[in-house]
Amino acid sequence: MKYLPNILDIKAETTLNLLLARAKKIKTHSIDEYIESGGYKTLKKALSMDPKEIIDWVDKSQLRGRGGAGFPTGKKWQFAVQNPPPRYFVCNADESEPGTFKDRVLIERDPHLLIEGIIISSYAIGAEKAFIYIRGEYPAGYYILRNAIEEAKSRGFLGNNILGSGYSLDIYVARGGGAYICGEETALIESLEGKRGHPRLKPPFPVQKGLWECPTVVNNAETICNIPIIVEKGWEEYRYIGPSEYPGPKLFPVSGKVKKPGVYELPMNTTLRELIFKYAGGTLGNKKIKAILSGALDCFSADELDTPMDYSPKGFGGTGTVIVLTEEDNIVELCLKIAEFYEHESCGQCTPCRVGCYEQHNLLKKIIKGDASEKDWEAFVYINKHIQPTSICGLGAVAGRLIRQAMEKFPKEFERYKPTVVKY
Repeated sequence: MKYLPNILDIKAETTLNLLLARAKKIKTHSIDEYIESGGYKTLKKALSMDPKEIIDWVDKSQLRGRGGAGFPTGKKWQFAVQNPPPRYFVCNADESEPGTFKDRVLIERDPHLLIEGIIISSYAIGAEKAFIYIRGEYPAGYYILRNAIEEAKSRGFLGNNILGSGYSLDIYVARGGGAYICGEETALIESLEGKRGHPRLKPPFPVQKGLWECPTVVNNAETICNIPIIVEKGWEEYRYIGPSEYPGPKLFPVSGKVKKPGVYELPMNTTLRELIFKYAGGTLGNKKIKAILSGALDCFSADELDTPMDYSPKGFGGTGTVIVLTEEDNIVELCLKIAEFYEHESCGQCTPCRVGCYEQHNLLKKIIKGDASEKDWEAFVYINKHIQPTSICGLGAVAGRLIRQAMEKFPKEFERYKPTVVKY
């Protein structure tokens, strides 16, 4: 779960050549290389536009947040500007979902694309300060971003009176402390303020009262990298990229038992089957697929390979993370690792999640060891179901979901460990 591959080992392949146009090359681009390939031209165009027009374009583009929830980006911006300044813009680069490394590729191989996107986004919502909250386990990305910000300042793309437009912006980079919960936007804001990363109750939402009680837009790094594409091409052309219901490029990090693990930039009408077999080269040893995990969120069986990689009710959803398991993998032991992950990452603020994740992990561990009684089974099933509806934030809402799905889809796997018959 904690394995972080060397950035040079991560393949970045694309059929669209938009987000990964430069990142597919295994090197970090300097500002000279970025400008030479057309970088920061879109910023000049954006600064000549009315901020309301940019927000309107982003809304009409139907860009959805790429951090997992899939909330319409333009709508979030519209809500923010309804509230008086000062406003803040925050890039959520706290990429801590198991198996997810798409933002890392963008940050470490094409940092100026992200910075250009942040400048345009901040200009659109009227923010004069922006923050990048990066995962603590990405030390290289932290220093790469710091260097890229200084490069952008030296060329007049950041700081006072950017390109003579009258607009000023400063970008700051903050490192997380290794807490998965800080990927949740309100916990991230608490952490930025120097507090413990505990999620806030909503409402109010960050676009109403966020950082230091001011309107704040929090967008995922991949989402922000789409902004220069929308401004450059126009919202009409952007809508032609991929399916009309879910337009725009999407990054899919693929790992597990596949021949070509890496990050793939594809349209969202791609199916799970195509992603694994056409792009990731199929399974290691050509073995049968047992299950596919969407990070630590959902569990798909081999019968669901035709699932579209989009945000529809029957789509793959989430961050697009794909972890492939084959026939020799033990799904119950994998669920134990997921339970351990959620127990470790629970912030402890609310009792249902704090106690529920602890009990879920320890009961499952007891079950796998063969020490569980019928009451242990009943307690495990009950706790798994009830962490979700009683927790404050999204972590508690999903802490039992993947395990519950695995129990439903692989009942025979769990049958071997049951001391007696228990209904799910």
